[in-house]
Amino acid sequence: MEEKMGNRPHSCYLQNRDAANLTGVREVVSFDENQIVMDTDQGLLTMKGKDLHVSRLSVEKGEVDVEGTVDSLTYSSNEAYRKAGQSWLVRLFK
Repeated sequence: MEEKMGNRPHSCYLQNRDAANLTGVREVVSFDENQIVMDTDQGLLTMKGKDLHVSRLSVEKGEVDVEGTVDSLTYSSNEAYRKAGQSWLVRLFK
């Protein structure tokens, strides 16, 4: 399935720190009112803030809309996350 998705353009538009529109999101890994973690082609994106809510999620299009007060956006490597999702058999024979 990962091959079908390919690399989509990734963008993050933040308006007045209280609304964000993101594209190129593969998956929302976790979320609560203080933190949202998303897997993108550019890495894992961690959004921290207050009263965060995913108001719209389109997995097919890779689009996410977030509402709430955004305090920080941090990108990190998503290689460990992607490898953790593979079966133990695939990891054993690499």
